[in-house]
Amino acid sequence: MLRAGCRVALPRRPPGSAPLSGAGGAEAGEGGLKRTPLDALHRSRGGRMVPFAGWSLPLHYEQGHLQSHLHTRRRCSLFDVSHMPQTRVYGRDRVRFIESLVVGDIAELKPGQGTLTLLTNERGGIVDDLIVTNTAEDHLYVVSNAGCADKDLAIMRGRAAELQATGSDVHLEVSDNALLALQGPSMARVLQAGLPDDLAKLSFMNSITTTVFGVPGCRVTRCGYTGEDGVEISVPAGRAVELAEQLLGVPEVWPAGLAARDSLRLEAGLCLYGNDIDETTTPAEAGLLWTLGKRRRAAMDFPGAAIIMAQVKEKPKRKRVGLTSVGPPIRPHTAILGPEGTPVGTVTSGCPSPSLGKNIAMGYVEAAHSRAGTALTVEVRKKQHPALVTKMPFVPTQYYMAK
Repeated sequence: MLRAGCRVALPRRPPGSAPLSGAGGAEAGEGGLKRTPLDALHRSRGGRMVPFAGWSLPLHYEQGHLQSHLHTRRRCSLFDVSHMPQTRVYGRDRVRFIESLVVGDIAELKPGQGTLTLLTNERGGIVDDLIVTNTAEDHLYVVSNAGCADKDLAIMRGRAAELQATGSDVHLEVSDNALLALQGPSMARVLQAGLPDDLAKLSFMNSITTTVFGVPGCRVTRCGYTGEDGVEISVPAGRAVELAEQLLGVPEVWPAGLAARDSLRLEAGLCLYGNDIDETTTPAEAGLLWTLGKRRRAAMDFPGAAIIMAQVKEKPKRKRVGLTSVGPPIRPHTAILGPEGTPVGTVTSGCPSPSLGKNIAMGYVEAAHSRAGTALTVEVRKKQHPALVTKMPFVPTQYYMAK
């Protein structure tokens, strides 16, 4: 029987990092944890608050994790992701600045278009994964991970200072907006009722600035972390509660927390920074080579390019794979064993899948054991259980592309 629970995977703080800072507009709460503008709303609706990357955030609500997960797949849920830093990059050299740090082809983005990209180090490791949008308002809009807030900002500020010293025009602005994610198959119908724009014209990874249910100055980006059709709404912090209450006033919109967000993203085969990718992981090992722009590959002008491109040619020694299994749930750090019973890898994320009714996980294995359909075993509580290398996503994604 499927267990109605998933231990939310908490990102590990990067070694040697300073205490975390994140989105603007945060208030200090109990235990020094930062609180989002929706903190009181979460508590009033029965949210079970837990620490996450230096923030107090809801793990789940009265409906529980299992029902919340399934409701998101069938209808629509609202997530508070205001802990994720939002940064604006201005100046005529903004694209050159960001491309000196990430692997993506930002110059090719059309106005309003965004992309997932990777901030890398000189060893080819992944410092963070970011969404960078080329806005129609003459700046880049960057959303990053709360667990990487301090190191990301230090890197960005340091690089901006270097370029400014040589006469380049670039400067950063950390936004104090809240960030709400509305996710699920009925998202478009729910949101369209409060939009003057035609949502049918907004494709996946595209963004507009508009008024949402009477709140002006909102950035609506068609993206998310669930695999469903969804949007993330950057909203002025002072009106975030108003907008959230408007959305939650629609009966089919439920509030959802970290537990559902984690199991939804795992079903969609999406990485969690600090668990599935980190500074010791390269894009080739993580199966994220698609984030490397063609022009950037040829120029080899991003941090760690020599190491990453060598792995493209020679193939990495380990690869990120999906796993399915029966028996007890697979958790992070579980050993993955080959046919001879010897260790060939480690699980980085895992939980029972509410949608599929079986255990799912992702992890890294030696390349020789990475082909889909390969039979392996996992060691849970000192007992071995069969596992199968499985293509991801485990649940088909529903990203929307305008016709």
